[in-house]
Amino acid sequence: MAAESPEAPDGRRLAVMEDVAAMAGVSAMTVSRVLNAPEKVRPQTRARVMAAVRALDYRPNSAARVLATGKSGVLGVVSFDTTLYGPASTVFSIEQAARENDYAVSIVSLSSLNRRSIGEGVERLRGQSVDGIMVVAPHESAADGLKELPPDTPLVAVGAGADVPFPVVAVDHRAGAERAVRHLLNLGHETVLHLAGPADWVDASGRVDGWRAALEAAGREAPPPPAGDWSARSGYEFGRQIAADPEVTAVFAANDAMALGLLRALREAGRDVPGDVSVVGFDDVPEAAYFPPPLTTVRQNFAEVGRRAFDLLLDRIGGAPAHGTRRVVEPELVVRESTGVPRGT
Repeated sequence: MAAESPEAPDGRRLAVMEDVAAMAGVSAMTVSRVLNAPEKVRPQTRARVMAAVRALDYRPNSAARVLATGKSGVLGVVSFDTTLYGPASTVFSIEQAARENDYAVSIVSLSSLNRRSIGEGVERLRGQSVDGIMVVAPHESAADGLKELPPDTPLVAVGAGADVPFPVVAVDHRAGAERAVRHLLNLGHETVLHLAGPADWVDASGRVDGWRAALEAAGREAPPPPAGDWSARSGYEFGRQIAADPEVTAVFAANDAMALGLLRALREAGRDVPGDVSVVGFDDVPEAAYFPPPLTTVRQNFAEVGRRAFDLLLDRIGGAPAHGTRRVVEPELVVRESTGVPRGT
């Protein structure tokens, strides 16, 4: 006798495995093998079963799949609730890489990344029997939370610093900042001011390090930079502070949003960009090419971040060691019209 069929929310009867077996003329056990271990079933039988699956719009039961294979086909992502371009693009790239490889994704969004919240987020996903977890951890404080997670958890940290006990995938923010500053120095600017991001961000720290390293390599002084909060407003306020200083000819902003605010403040003060002041951002948001003027910036390859994080997590699921792996994605300097040689050179 066929098992009692569940109903969809609209009252429609949902197909069960026995329905697929009856249409394909095979046993329910054969249907299970086709769905969970297709290489063990003859091609002709597989084709009949899959045709019945499509015809009946059959959706396998996830709990049964876990029992049959030990795998759920679901990956977990822990991130924090943000609309910032970088973290949002990172989560999207991870999700795309997983879906392209036939994995579903379960996302836990946290209000903040700290020791307690990361542990709770990971436990929530473990309770869903996910096969592995990626934690998007751009805050310095996230390292403490990662250190307290069970070492046997198949986990990859994305955007984290070096001091974590799990494999890491990250953009080389230092290298990107160095390229931005060298570009400005090579144009003939005496020095480059930097508007940094928040101090507790791994991204911001790396960009400060790169800015400082490029200046010091050129024999220029690198005083402590002011910090914004990633917003256009903070870039605008910084721009108003420096707009009246004729000695300022080049600024590297730690993200494109702050660069946008800076551009507006300079324009309102009558300073020409790039004639009077050259400006470089970081991220290459989709709007950067349409800023007034189009923004020179450092592009992050988020698609590559997602692919590498996914591949690393599959390695961990397969038993690869947790420690010692760090994959770095190189950023690219995109030169547009917001930078040029300083006036009078």
